[in-house]
Amino acid sequence: MATETTTTAAVAATQKDGNGVSYIANGEEIKLSKQIVRNYLTKGNDKVSDTDIVQFMAVCKYQQLNPFLNEAYLVKFAGSPAQIITSKEAYFKRAEADENYDGYQAGIIVTDKDGNMVEREGNFCLATEKLVGGWAVVYRKDRKYPAVSRVNIEEYNKGTATWKSMPKTMIAKIAKVQALREAFPTKLGALYVSEEVQEREVEDVPFEEVKEKTANSVQFPVQDQEPKPEPKPAPSVEPTAEKEKEEVPF
Repeated sequence: MATETTTTAAVAATQKDGNGVSYIANGEEIKLSKQIVRNYLTKGNDKVSDTDIVQFMAVCKYQQLNPFLNEAYLVKFAGSPAQIITSKEAYFKRAEADENYDGYQAGIIVTDKDGNMVEREGNFCLATEKLVGGWAVVYRKDRKYPAVSRVNIEEYNKGTATWKSMPKTMIAKIAKVQALREAFPTKLGALYVSEEVQEREVEDVPFEEVKEKTANSVQFPVQDQEPKPEPKPAPSVEPTAEKEKEEVPF
């Protein structure tokens, strides 16, 4: 509840300041405006609204995220609502900045050749084992019990190129961020990585290419041109007697 109240206040302050926001993240001053977000920090193939941008700036300011280091960006696909995406590195930075953070353990869940379910630490398994999920445990000094996350790969595997090439890394990543969010709900409660919320894969575009991609994405879709009217048929002309005579075979 405290997070929602503070974020709402940040949104109101951002809306009042038409020039954008300015804040400190990791010791650096970050300045965001609607134009900067729209041109440089947006991915997808659809136009983002001013409301989406205002909310994005408010979350970045409240969570002290540096979007220029890809700690956060805004995604909008046609037919889907805009989504604020954060990186796994942003989760760990915020956790490590907390004095109560006491490390983590993580890995994958597999079934061996005998059908037994085994939790492997790290992302390695044998060819004879089947990957079924990921797990993570995050420790806090001020809590008796750690935050534990176990996730099923079937719930997140979208069959995209990244999931096909490194499924163990992907499912372990989801388990880590979910455990971190459980351990630090105030700092990470409103943040999500792309694998948790996207119905399609967000292309990992280098920052210097984002401007070129989003310059097209912020334009309204080109409307199909109206079809040209069908040409009217020429009026029929009654053949003359001489023409009829020529066309009648002997």
